[in-house]
Amino acid sequence: MLKIGVGPSSSHTLGPWRAAERWLARLDSRNNLKLVDEVVVHLYGSLSLTGKGHATDYAVMLGLLGMDPERIPIENIDPLIKTINQDHVLRLNGVYDITFDPKKNIIFNKKFLPYHANGVKFQAKLKTGRTISKTYYSIGGGFVVSEERKNAKRKIDMFNKFPYPIEKGTDLLEACKTNGLKISELVVQNELSLRTAQQIDFELQRIWGTMFECMYTGCHTEGTLPGGLNVKRRAFEMHQYLKSDLPYSNPEEWMQTLRLTEVKFRQILKWVSCFALSVNEVNASLGRVVTAPTNGSAGVIPAVLMYYMVIENHAGNFEHIKQFLLVAGEIGSIFKKGATISAAMGGCQAEIGVSSAMAAGALTELLGGTPEQVLMAAEIAMEHHLGLTCDPIGGLVQIPCIERNSMGAIKAINAAELALGSDPSAAKVPLDKVVQTMWETAKDMSTKYKETSEGGLAVGVYLSDC
Repeated sequence: MLKIGVGPSSSHTLGPWRAAERWLARLDSRNNLKLVDEVVVHLYGSLSLTGKGHATDYAVMLGLLGMDPERIPIENIDPLIKTINQDHVLRLNGVYDITFDPKKNIIFNKKFLPYHANGVKFQAKLKTGRTISKTYYSIGGGFVVSEERKNAKRKIDMFNKFPYPIEKGTDLLEACKTNGLKISELVVQNELSLRTAQQIDFELQRIWGTMFECMYTGCHTEGTLPGGLNVKRRAFEMHQYLKSDLPYSNPEEWMQTLRLTEVKFRQILKWVSCFALSVNEVNASLGRVVTAPTNGSAGVIPAVLMYYMVIENHAGNFEHIKQFLLVAGEIGSIFKKGATISAAMGGCQAEIGVSSAMAAGALTELLGGTPEQVLMAAEIAMEHHLGLTCDPIGGLVQIPCIERNSMGAIKAINAAELALGSDPSAAKVPLDKVVQTMWETAKDMSTKYKETSEGGLAVGVYLSDC
């Protein structure tokens, strides 16, 4: 549920990038990679309609180059794309040079494929004269599938080997109650069936490190975001206003100065907003972020976790970070299994709504909440995002996306406090019911409001106005 990648979108950037990687691996496994003479990429549905704003064309080219979105130096992206545009040559998988003109070889099809709103087809003409193709679907959060789902059985087998296979909130509560476990403790046991404790800690440290570095970068970078909307970065000025005069020279020292800065209620609101904005401004600049559960909602979870670390608990350490991320991931997986985390399928409720629910539940456990209160917090957060549409102006993950992360983070904190002060046995809406309702709402929602930029603010505000 938490993946390191490049902005601005998990489903429109990271997903197509990973799809290109999978296609190259498929070609290589069949000894066809060295025979490729020409590649054509077809983008369908939402990938086509908002592909330019989401840098989908960049993503497929970088994927075809064999670049790794987790590790590529961000500063190399623009030069690599510029070279392809100028020379009309793409070094396939970093080895084989082929002629490639992005204007001709990347085709934007407004048609929607039946399987999913985010479809991408890779087509290769081989030196033998044969043409082969493969279609993938980016289903949200950087997850990629093909229609035949060849890996589905293997994943089901893995799921069934978990000590505690969880599909719904009721499954999670029953397992916690029967075994006397916190949600984070249960998730660790499931993770240990896949990898060692050392691997779990290493990956979670890497995830938090990326989130933390992202906030630091966003709070210390001023200017205007790329894309044509001329959106001014706000996190820098907010940070300048809020921070103390205490000196620091790196992110860790920065955190210590924040812990020593006096905060009141209005300042807390501003700090949380600052943390969220900082992440999504980095995301909008093709920076490195963590999908949580998506790139468009990447600011909510780090903002709420940072709130805990610098305001709620000055002694907070990696064990608290680990606990938070484990709970957040489990709640996100329940939404993914029961509904969707793709705005192209469910609108922004599937991104900001899910991220707010994840953060609310995770914060509740850190603040001493029971598993019942954790799920109650997640339900409250999502309940008040139901029906939220996805209508990015210009197809860019900027307006209203960046501000929505600050709103989702504040709602998550509010939801946690409401749950901690409530008796979950008296709750009228269980988590599973709100997951089901969110999915029904998604299916009823007009396509105009599902990351197509064909409705809402995307057509109500003209680019010329910006």
